[in-house]
Amino acid sequence: MTKDLFREDAYLKSCDASIVAVEEGGAVILDQTVFYPTGGGQPGDKGALTTSDGTEIAIKDTLKGEVGIRHILEGDATMSVGDKVTVTLNWDYRYRLMRMHTSLHLLCACIDGDVTGGQIGAEKSRLDFNLPELPLTKEELAEKINGLVQGNHATSMQWITDEEMDANMDLVRTMSVKPPRTGGRVRLVKIGEDVDLQPCGGTHVANTSEIGVIEIGKIENKGKQNRRINIRLAD
Repeated sequence: MTKDLFREDAYLKSCDASIVAVEEGGAVILDQTVFYPTGGGQPGDKGALTTSDGTEIAIKDTLKGEVGIRHILEGDATMSVGDKVTVTLNWDYRYRLMRMHTSLHLLCACIDGDVTGGQIGAEKSRLDFNLPELPLTKEELAEKINGLVQGNHATSMQWITDEEMDANMDLVRTMSVKPPRTGGRVRLVKIGEDVDLQPCGGTHVANTSEIGVIEIGKIENKGKQNRRINIRLAD
């Protein structure tokens, strides 16, 4: 399996790696990577792969595979198992997703309700809540979530065992996504001392102040018990 360096440090922008598998359709699997694969509502990373002779090949998507993380290459590059490469993120794109993903955790902290679905995007993101109606107006929600952003809350990680996760399923906010289990452990993402704590495998900023101003977009009624909240970054 691919060693996922982004789990421990989301700010790594590149790494050296070796190709351990080449798949039809232009995908390579590496022994380690800084690229996050699509999952948990977060899109896969984009960027570039550089070969030992200096040839640069675009990575147009990153997906999970049965034997490791699949880096989908642009074009018809010929790669071989054992090749040494360097992979480099499209950092602007990734960092924007990190800001968005952390914003959705803050949105969770503002709304007392189970999350039934969500999607992270560079331009806008959303969460769906299992609620008959929202307890806050659009203006009140914007003020509350931006107050958390401006609170300069640190984001940290901690790991618990699968058994500890099973005994504390109340930590799970997203009904449609199972806690990310890796090697008998589950990673929890914590914001501040008591802002938010939940299992999550995605990438996040180190401090809420990095997010900037959040704007509340359309609030949609998607059913009797489904309220969709769209957000975007002001910049």
